[in-house]
This record gives sequence, structure tokens and C-alpha cells, in this order.
Amino acid sequence: MSGATYALPGLDGPAEIRVDRWGLAHIRAGSTRDAFRAQGFNAARDRLWQLDLWRKRGLGLLAANFGPGYLAQDRAARLFLFRGDMAAEWAAYGPQDTKAIVTAFVDGLNAYMALTETRPELLPPEFVLTDTRPAHWQPEDVVRIRSHGLVRNVLSEVARARVLARAESREAGLAADDLRKRISPPHEPLVPDGLDAADWPDDLLDDFRLATATVGFSPERLAATRDEAWAWSKVDAHGAVTRGPRAAPKGPAEGSNNWVVGPSRTETGRPILASDPHRVYLQPSLRYAVHLTAPGLDVIGAGEPALPGISIGHNGHAAFSLTIAPMDQEDLFVCATDPAGPDRYRYGDGWAPIERVVEKIPVRGGPDETVVLGYTRHGPVIRKAAGRAFALRTVWSEPGAAAYLGSLAYLGASSPEAFGEALRHWSAPSVNQLYADAAGRIAWFMAGKAPVRPAHDGLIPVPGDGRYDWAGFHDPGTLPRSLDPEAGWLATANEMNLPPDFPAEAHKVGFEWAEPWRARRIRAVLGDQTRHSLEDSRALQGDAFSEPALRLADLVRAMSPASDPDVASAQALLASFEGRLDPDSAAAALIEVCWVHHLRPALLKVLVPDAGTRRLLPPGDTQSLIERLENGLDPAARDAVLADALGAAFRDCLERMGADPMGRLVSAAPSSDGQQNPLKTALSPSPLRGGVRGGGGAEGTALLDSIPPSPPTPPHKGEESTLRLHEPNPRGGWSWGRLHHALFAHPLTALRPDHAWDVGPLPVGGSAASVMHAEYRTDTFRLTHGASFRMIVDVGDWDRSVFVNVPGQSGDPGSPHYADLAPIWGRQDHVPMLYGREAVDAATETIIILSPA
Repeated sequence: MSGATYALPGLDGPAEIRVDRWGLAHIRAGSTRDAFRAQGFNAARDRLWQLDLWRKRGLGLLAANFGPGYLAQDRAARLFLFRGDMAAEWAAYGPQDTKAIVTAFVDGLNAYMALTETRPELLPPEFVLTDTRPAHWQPEDVVRIRSHGLVRNVLSEVARARVLARAESREAGLAADDLRKRISPPHEPLVPDGLDAADWPDDLLDDFRLATATVGFSPERLAATRDEAWAWSKVDAHGAVTRGPRAAPKGPAEGSNNWVVGPSRTETGRPILASDPHRVYLQPSLRYAVHLTAPGLDVIGAGEPALPGISIGHNGHAAFSLTIAPMDQEDLFVCATDPAGPDRYRYGDGWAPIERVVEKIPVRGGPDETVVLGYTRHGPVIRKAAGRAFALRTVWSEPGAAAYLGSLAYLGASSPEAFGEALRHWSAPSVNQLYADAAGRIAWFMAGKAPVRPAHDGLIPVPGDGRYDWAGFHDPGTLPRSLDPEAGWLATANEMNLPPDFPAEAHKVGFEWAEPWRARRIRAVLGDQTRHSLEDSRALQGDAFSEPALRLADLVRAMSPASDPDVASAQALLASFEGRLDPDSAAAALIEVCWVHHLRPALLKVLVPDAGTRRLLPPGDTQSLIERLENGLDPAARDAVLADALGAAFRDCLERMGADPMGRLVSAAPSSDGQQNPLKTALSPSPLRGGVRGGGGAEGTALLDSIPPSPPTPPHKGEESTLRLHEPNPRGGWSWGRLHHALFAHPLTALRPDHAWDVGPLPVGGSAASVMHAEYRTDTFRLTHGASFRMIVDVGDWDRSVFVNVPGQSGDPGSPHYADLAPIWGRQDHVPMLYGREAVDAATETIIILSPA
């Protein structure tokens, strides 16, 4: 067992950090204040580079370290900092002393940072590579940064306005927009009089997208000169800052699943709570798991590395988890500016001033850059053009809206009623909170600041002249909830889950939700189980079934046999496909390639002939598109579109993965271009019907055979850790996992030609429509969003709980816990989330003693 001893200024008494074999830190202290101070120290120990970058990105201080290429992103981030009353801010998070807790956390973080100044071997190597140093924090830094919180839906508002502006009629515009994003519950958007988006500038959302973008590094951006600085102001389709052409913005892909099964429906007679939040995949992970123990505090689970406490986990009596509830917490206001004074905008019967804030941004290698920020009563001005100022109204500007910090109020909750009362202090992001306790009670709460919109619905930008202003926020007690339901279980997956009796039209909390596929699958599985187990929850978190893929395959099976050999081979491959996007499935690869590269673009072209409108729709609403494909086209026309897409997809897969889909030698047959096609014999319908269950499982080699059954031997401190897993099918052949993969690329990987800090690629199944939620880039099939953290809690028998955090708990490339959880996550598995003192002590590998300075 290894260990170390450090002096931690401010401690009231000794504390210890016990790190178990899976990298989870169990912190024990003599007071809650000391526990949070030790938490900050420990977070810096594992995640100092990530924490420092998070702070500099959020406060607009990147250019000070990385040069002029980051000026535009710094300016954009500063637009959205909280600038209100700090006393109201600290008070908004609940009855606990939030300022004292955050101060203790930051003190611990700064203490570790100071330690690296005298112990340079403790400094993560990223600082050496970039010739930078971490900067000390103020407690206010934690709460002033807001631009990483999810509030939605300004990207969709602008896209909808543009679609309607291009349409020949309102009906045609709404029909086209439905292909972009389905509105639910059914509702016709309110279009303000006189609002015309036809001439809105293409760079309207650049500042918003810059402010919410992650930080990327490339030699070109780091070498940018002062003259080139503002060219780095665009964001591409994948969220990367670029100086090249901007891409049409897409809505956020973040989501999550959670469910809780009550004691009457579990095999143990205790509740089971499962949570797998879906956010952007990062290296290191967005989440960090920790266990905090002190008098009056004993919580374990995951939170954000830059925040004290946890937001997902349990306290030894009650367990809690969250998913995004896509309530609409932002609106774009279009303000007419005064021709005689462009720093004034129309409000009521007169003109109101645009408040100007002048700030200086430090720039590495040169003088500070002076920038001017503009604010209206609605919020920051993100663009001025053609006599208009576009201002964003968002809960970010409200006290108490630092993302996830509201979780401090419920850490000690021991009943659904107390948990619900604590959620009155939750602002952002809007969430579905699930609860379960050792007494057998379960509950669901929707929580978050929900704007009152008396005159509009939040679906389209509105004039900023006062007619469409927010009128405060709905009372948190009026939001939906369910306590101890008769069904015995609860589940959410970002779907439209407003109850039938909820006044959706009156409250207008939101009309844009996630597509229903994950929620349907979870409900179908849980509804069929009367004795749910931990293994059932594990299987469901890794479930790769895709309803859209199955419905597409059903349409293919309904087609007449094709004469084109490529189309016929595709039909044969999909003959027995049952909708599972398993990583070793050839059929899964074909159906996904067909949909994203061929069928979806072709369908949009058929349904929306105008190219300018069509440019605004991708990726498109899968539910709307499939319904149109099933019911909105003449059968002959539909089959023609399907056949063209299938043939093109089959040839696409041939080029990507070779001429042997099933990984076996086959006979030759003529292809559609007259050449020999070696696939016809192997892919005739007869052999496939009995042989490829679920699209390839029986015919291929299982993906899991290519993944190590246990983590690789960890490196010693200072060594580099790299995990690379490649082919899911060493015998060859097509498989979804050959294309669809997770690569946890380090932010500085462009500066490391050896890619030694990257983890992966790992072949992965599923898609965004699967419960396992594996959203991917359509150009590379690399995962972008999904469940980097998974947790299942046995409520009452806490040591049976499990979790996984990919690629590992630590962000330090020299740590043994940098990549050790990646292969476990890759095979849809978990590790213990131990809670009891005896179990934790038995699993401890490292003990860090903290003593008062």
C-alpha cells in the first residue's frame, strides 16, 4: 500500500484520503468544512489540468496562457459571466452556508496548487508541454462561470425562424421545421408580428457558440498572431473552434437515462436506482466520483470536478440521480436600435440604453486586448447588425444558476418530501430528479427555473420592445412530480414526460424534448420485469437496441426482391436483423451507414426541394423522418428511395470494410457494374435467415473477445498511459464496432504526434437511439456524447452498488487511474462503489494523510 502526508492549511483537524483500487477517493474528515477542503485538494490532485482549463475557459482567460488565437473565445465567455449581486447569489442555493463550503473547497484546491510550486514533480505534464502554470482560484470563480450549463434552445429558435422565413406558406414552413425538430406536446409556434429572419446574419450565433465551446489546441491556433486573432471565431459542426467556414449549428445532444424500481418489483425487496448521464465525451471525464465522510455528512457518487459535493449518488439512506429535462430556459430577443444612437434600443414607447462594459483581456506575448461588451435588460448582446441588437435572455443571469451547485441542498435529504423541498433551490440545468430510500419510498421531481412567458412560447425569437418579456419564474412546486407511484417504478430519458393533466399550454415550460426511443425501450423492459435485479439494470444501461434501425429494416423487408445485386445483398444482410446495434453486427453497420450517409440525406431532398431550407434541417428529427418515410410517400417512390440508398450504402461498406461482410470466404457473383461480386452467395436470404440473429451475432466473432477481461497493468507515476483497442472481429468482415468507436483524445493530442495521452479507440455498439446512447460523428463514426459515467445503487445494501467512469478517475497521464476503467466501460461493465468503512479499508491501495498546517 502506498501513501503520502501533506500539510493542508485551514484544516481544523487531520483528514485522510483513501484511494481504492478503482481510483475512487474516500475522504474522511472531522468536520464537514474539512471534508470539502480535502475534496478540493483531492480534485486538484487528480484533475488539476482540467480544473485550471475549466476556470480559464469560463472566465475568459485563455489568451493569457495560449495567445491571440483564443481572444475571440475569451470575449464570448465574458459575455455570459454572472454579474449580479453576490450576496443574493450565495443565498440562492439553499439553507446551507454555500459560500463557506465553496470557499473551503477552493482553499483545498489552491493548497494543492501551491504544493506543485515546491514539488514540481506533482505538476501535471500538460503544464510543462504548454509552458503554463495553474492559477489560484477565488470562491466567486466557481459560481460566476455559467457558459457550461445547459439551458437550451436558442439554436433551435433561430433555425425555426429561418425555416419559416424561407417557406412559401406558414403550413409549408411548419411541415419543413417538423423534419428538423418535432414539437411536443402538439403546439403551433407563435410567430410575433413583423419578425422576419430572412436577412439575419450568418454569424448571429457565433458568440454564443464560442462561449459554450470546449477548448481545442492546434499548432495553427497557438501560433496565431494578433492580426489573425479574430479569425478564430467560428465553430464547426462538431463544436470545435476554427478559422475555417462555420457550420450550421445543431442543438445540444446531451441527455441521460435514469430509473428507479421500487421494492415491490425487485428481487431483493429493496429499491434499485440507476443513472447514466449522457454528456460530451472528454479526456478526462466530465464527471468525477468521490466519497465524503464527516460528522453529519456521508455521501458517495459523482459530481463536477470543479464543484464541492456530489449531484448523483447516495447518502447512506437515500439515493438520487438526474437527467436533463429539456425545459426552455433561454430566449433570443431582437431589439431595434435607434438610428440616431445605435447604443439605444426600442423599449416601450421610448429608447433604452445598451449598457457598455469595458474589459481588458491579457494576451500571452503582448499587451492586453481591450474589448467592449454590451448588455440590454434582456441580457448580453451577442450580435448587432442592420439596425438590430440580438440579446440573449437566459437563467444564467439569475442568482443561483451555477450548474449543479444546487445539489448541496439535498445531500442530507432522508425523505421524498425533504428532497423535493431542497429542489426548490435548483435552477440549472433543468432536470428530472429520481429518488429512492432505504424505507422503500421512490419519487420523481422535475426541477429548474421555468420562465413565465405571458405573450410567447419560447419557440421563436421575439422583439425586445417589452411586449414579450419574461414575468418571473413558475413556482417550483407547480412543476411535475410523482411520489410512490402505483406502478412501482419510475424512469426518464429526456423525453416529453409532462403528465396529461399538466397545463403545458399555460406554463410553456418547453416544447422541444429528446426523441422517444430510449424512453420507450426503458419502459418496455421495466414494464415486463416483476423481479428487477442489479444485473437487469446493468444490461439495460448497455442495451443497444434501436427502434429506428428496426423500423428501417422492416421497410427493407417489405420491399420486393431487388434485381440489383448490391441491393439484393443488402436485403439479405438485413433479413434477420432485429434492431440490435451490437458492435460485432454486420447488419448494424449497414443500417447505420445507410441511414446517416444515404437514406436520410436522400429523404430530406425528396421532402424539402429547396436547398437553402434543407441546409437548415440536418441532422433532422429521426421520428419525423421515419414517419414520413413510412406514411408520407407513395409506396413505389419510397421503395425507389430505399433501393437507391441501400445499394449506395452497400457499396459504401464494401469500400470501408472490405468485400467479406461475414468474415468468410465466399463465391463470386457479378456486381451491378459487371465486375465480380463475391457477396451474392454468402448473402443470399436463405443462409442468413437461420444464421445471423440480430444482424450478425452468430456469424461474427464477439467484440468482447477483443477487449481485455481486466484493466491493463497501470503505469508508474511519470509514465505514459495509452490504451488502444481496435478490431472487434479479428477474423475480418463487417461490424458496427469497426466503424463506431470511442476515442478519448486528450485536448493536447495535436501537440503530441505519438498520441500517447489518447485512450482508445474502443469499438462500441448502439447509437443515439439506444438506451446506451452512443451519439457519433457521421464523418468518422467516433462517439461524441454518451454515458461516460454509469451508476447502479442497491438502496439499503450500499456495498453492492457499482459505477464506472471512463476512461478513468484521474486526468493525470502518469496516474494508474488515467485509463484503467476504459476496458471495463467498453464491455458495458462496472466496478464496485464501496461505501462501508470495512469494505473501503479492504479495497484501499493508497492513503494520503492531510494534517493542519
